[in-house]
Amino acid sequence: MATRKVAAVPSPASPVDTLPAPAVPETAIGDGVRVPAKTEPAATTTARTPIFTDTELRSLSSKKGLTKLLSAKRFSVKRALAELHYEEELRKLQIELVKLQRTVQLSKRRVAILFEGRDAAGKGGTIRRFIEHLNPRTARVVALPKPTEVQSGQWYFQRYSEVLPNPGEITFFDRSWYNRAVVEPVMNFCTPAEYDRFMQQVPEFEHMLYEDGIELIKFWFSISKSEQARRFNSRRINPLKQWKISPVDEKAQEHWDIYTKYKEMMFSKTHTSYSPWIIVRANHKKEARLESIRYVLNTLPYEGSDDAKTSTYPDPKIVRRFHRSTRQIDD
Repeated sequence: MATRKVAAVPSPASPVDTLPAPAVPETAIGDGVRVPAKTEPAATTTARTPIFTDTELRSLSSKKGLTKLLSAKRFSVKRALAELHYEEELRKLQIELVKLQRTVQLSKRRVAILFEGRDAAGKGGTIRRFIEHLNPRTARVVALPKPTEVQSGQWYFQRYSEVLPNPGEITFFDRSWYNRAVVEPVMNFCTPAEYDRFMQQVPEFEHMLYEDGIELIKFWFSISKSEQARRFNSRRINPLKQWKISPVDEKAQEHWDIYTKYKEMMFSKTHTSYSPWIIVRANHKKEARLESIRYVLNTLPYEGSDDAKTSTYPDPKIVRRFHRSTRQIDD
């Protein structure tokens, strides 16, 4: 009996078999030849563990709860509480600054506040706290660059006169015309004749501002030599602060005693009853910021000052008028 051959019947394809193969990325290497491209492994995200849980945060309804939580997490309780106190005080004082600005604006007063001091004394950081919540339309920061060739041939005070406050404005000078009193002679940026002329003219210039109704406050931020060195080192290792380092900074420690000499001469000849120098002990930045704001609020009258939620009287241990018998920490 003959055996009948039965042709093999292909089995039906499964749904998976009928799907197209996933495309493999290719890279052309020339002459129409393409090879599979290298693929990077998929990035994985790792959830960050919160420092405090929701339950722990709910316990922060009191100072006692905060102290207990910080101790358990091995945080410095003293430092954390000091930071909270600083932020709270700063906010209250900034509310008063907003009131002051409004009064100056409505009464068309002109206010100029000068911030002077050695390099790294904290002038710029203090100015930022002053202006943080002020209306930029009537609050300006002036930080003039090196004078141009044309400006170098002008009357020294001319370019500063052009940026004095307009009616209703508060102007913050991050360094001022007093560059010629200390920095320029130390670094040989001016001649002895130019320096002598400036020292003779500056009291007259400021008296003209006083007679014209400009309210002028002159701060000198005073730091020790060791604190300045520490801040310079911090700038060198912090990539976010390296822009602050300048050739003048590099000479500051080397020329410390020469700076002291010219600083004392400046105080001696430019401290007047109508334009006094206000010395701020600035080794502790946050204290210097709070107390310099308090000095401004206590000096310049403004509407609503009686309703302040914090003291506007500066600490005399940190902020005081210059006196020839008083020794500064940056001597």
